[in-house]
Amino acid sequence: MKEVSILIAAAALIGFSGAASAQFAKPEDAIKYRKNALFVMQQHYARVGAMASGRAPFDAKVAAENAAIAETMSRLPWAAFGEGTDKGDTKALPEIWKEQAKFKAAAEKMQGEMGKLAAAARTGNLDSIKTAFQSTSGSCKACHDDFRGK
Repeated sequence: MKEVSILIAAAALIGFSGAASAQFAKPEDAIKYRKNALFVMQQHYARVGAMASGRAPFDAKVAAENAAIAETMSRLPWAAFGEGTDKGDTKALPEIWKEQAKFKAAAEKMQGEMGKLAAAARTGNLDSIKTAFQSTSGSCKACHDDFRGK
């Protein structure tokens, strides 16, 4: 039931994500929003990763639920990388704003890979999940390498 509630909340957020950047009263609100969206995505993604790597017992239903949440969350943070959000409590590198097309392409690639992971998880096949998880991890790492500070 908790997973369903999270999915409903995330779906509602997606509906508002296009207008989200206009709704941030202050740049620090946008930074907090994107950090929280990325944190929630990472938490659910890590649960799938724990199963894919054998650190947690494989449960097809749990893997599918967590991959679906991670996929949904992967669409949210990007509206919060607007003007003025390059300063403050953030690890975002200036390259995000200097190379916006490259940043957008990296975000879209990661979202696509998250979609593939969610599809693999829906099959319940652990080998497919492992393959998709590795590809998704590569897209996450590439974006972090280029656009996230330490």
